[in-house]
Amino acid sequence: MSSLSPALAAHLPTGMLADGQWTAASGGRTFEVVDPATGEVLFDVADASPEDGRRALASAADVASAWRGVAPRERSELLRAVYERIVARSGAFASLITAECGKPLAEARAEVTYGADFLRWYAEQAVRVEGLVRTAPAGANRQIVHRRPVGPALLITPWNFPIAMATRKIGPALAAGCPVVIKPAHQTPLTTMLVAEVIRSEAAERGLPPGIVNVVPTASSGDLVAPLLTDDRLRKLSFTGSTAVGRTLLQQAADQVLRTSMELGGNAPFVVFADADLDAALDGATVAKLRNAGQSCVAANRFLVHDSVAREFAQRLADRFAGLRVGRGDVDGVDVGPLIDAEAVEKVAELVDDATDRGAQVLTGGGRPDGPGTFFQPTVLAGVDTDARVVREEIFGPVAPVVAFADDDEAFALANDTEYGLAAYAYTTSLERALRVGAEIDAGMIGINRGMVSDASAPFGGMKQSGLGREGGEAGLEEYLETVYVAL
Repeated sequence: MSSLSPALAAHLPTGMLADGQWTAASGGRTFEVVDPATGEVLFDVADASPEDGRRALASAADVASAWRGVAPRERSELLRAVYERIVARSGAFASLITAECGKPLAEARAEVTYGADFLRWYAEQAVRVEGLVRTAPAGANRQIVHRRPVGPALLITPWNFPIAMATRKIGPALAAGCPVVIKPAHQTPLTTMLVAEVIRSEAAERGLPPGIVNVVPTASSGDLVAPLLTDDRLRKLSFTGSTAVGRTLLQQAADQVLRTSMELGGNAPFVVFADADLDAALDGATVAKLRNAGQSCVAANRFLVHDSVAREFAQRLADRFAGLRVGRGDVDGVDVGPLIDAEAVEKVAELVDDATDRGAQVLTGGGRPDGPGTFFQPTVLAGVDTDARVVREEIFGPVAPVVAFADDDEAFALANDTEYGLAAYAYTTSLERALRVGAEIDAGMIGINRGMVSDASAPFGGMKQSGLGREGGEAGLEEYLETVYVAL
């Protein structure tokens, strides 16, 4: 059974949110949210239709002018208050993340802290939207440059970090003055909906416009989203998910020339040079690979290790993985939780089978443990062919393929041999080599001697087919602002 407390379960919103009110979806349609660790149905959630989506967008459009006119200080104070309320209820949010996403409670608590920090950061940035006044070079007039909100925004969030991916979009949008429509992933809508309820109730207490946050959960994303992208009331799309879906959304957004932010797939290299501190590299590798059981767009995907230490690194990493406990996230001592669903398990198994068919050696793991739930064993593969699917594709599971390289030039060539360019990691004790990593690896985020790069105050995003734009940091606010030039 789920570990959710009866008090939390009794007060969770399960409808759709529009005009400041939670309601059923049209026709009373619902879909099931399932605990991936047990297969247990947690809740039936409103399955919003395209008409419900348009209603939510109308709600956002109706308050766009009023929300734009709210003083930046008031928007800031709202976000700060929501941050404090989420922190005060961090235990409830963490248990909800574990229930619907599966990650161990310690990871869920860390995600709540990380997710709440976006609200705190953008509460601070809401009052720092800069402008410009200067005399034109010719001296004939003054140039005034100011920023204003782009308008109603559609935020499409993934399932793997249900609070952090929501707040990373909601925070800057509301700080900039943009009302939002949120379409959470159907696997994990509950956490996002609880965040929205905290915002809704706090805004209502402050007398702020209803409808600044709207939520449309659905099991039919394409049917709901497509008509919204052709509606001229929508002015911004922010999407986190696969590159394949991102391409489709960009095509659909073209007709309305929507402002878009795309945080898409990754295939992060984890480069271990010959001079690396191997103990530190193993610590970083474990974090970079196994956070959320490897279900992260910035997870280390390919372990590129100098051939002088590749065998030792692979075996020591396998020893670490073999000692990890796999199981339900709400059980003490569990290190690695389930994958999100059976389809995810099948994809990971296919990648491992393809690698072994090409000659890779399984040092630990390699299969599915017995029992209920959608689990896969932490796995280390040695001697992996560079053409194996596990090297070419995003794994999204607890599998670490190790590939040896001979010199720095080969390491950089292997690291960049992918269509993706989201994150990269490198371990070296040479400052010169570290600087070269930053200059030559094609990735939007690079961790040097650390296995985690995410920070609410830093720009998050990639290059090549890993996306467009940035979230987090000052750059995240820019995504929701228009630049207006006035010649006076």
